[in-house]
Amino acid sequence: MSGVTAFSSKSVNGFVHEPERATNDGLVITHGASGDCKASLLVEIANAFSSAGLYVLRCDLAFRRLKGSGPPSPTNAARDRESLLEAAGEMRRIVSGSVYLGGQSYGGRQASMLAAEHPEACAGLLLLSYPLHPPGRPQQLRTAHLPEIHVPSLFAHGSRDPFGSIDELSAAIQLIPAATDLCIVERAGHDLLRGKFDIAGMILPRFRTLMFRSAARSG
Repeated sequence: MSGVTAFSSKSVNGFVHEPERATNDGLVITHGASGDCKASLLVEIANAFSSAGLYVLRCDLAFRRLKGSGPPSPTNAARDRESLLEAAGEMRRIVSGSVYLGGQSYGGRQASMLAAEHPEACAGLLLLSYPLHPPGRPQQLRTAHLPEIHVPSLFAHGSRDPFGSIDELSAAIQLIPAATDLCIVERAGHDLLRGKFDIAGMILPRFRTLMFRSAARSG
């Protein structure tokens, strides 16, 4: 079992999962618009990835540090990305290997936008329930930045997610010039949780395979 400790710096707060046998790689993962870093899906993912040897920092975005509840403001989204970039910097103080970024819904969208803006920010992305468009408004696609993503990206998406169908997301992923994979969670909604179904156990091997293959090609 990995150890979990509270983490706090000038600009980042959350929890670090320290593996027993470290690979010297790290994952920074953050939450959706209505949650925080204590979200059960993030805890499940962090436990699984740390058990596999990665350090994991699950952290709050800037908007959640400013207010305890409620959604983020679109006008402050850039600050949320800055806070994620700062968290990646904190992870680089812990590990000497690759740093990956990820998030659930809004957090994943901000991670992907950060990777498009700053390709050096991470070695890969883990995007859980990417909010492709608002529910019921498929014409409002959030895809403009996808062609600028040049790191391998794993998407995990529920087949009943109202923020984008599997077909819609599959088409959008084709815009990314780097290697991608789509992990479909059957009968899951936007929260990706399905009772006792092992979501993390499904995602972890797909993530490791994608990142390993991409590293081997670039090496």
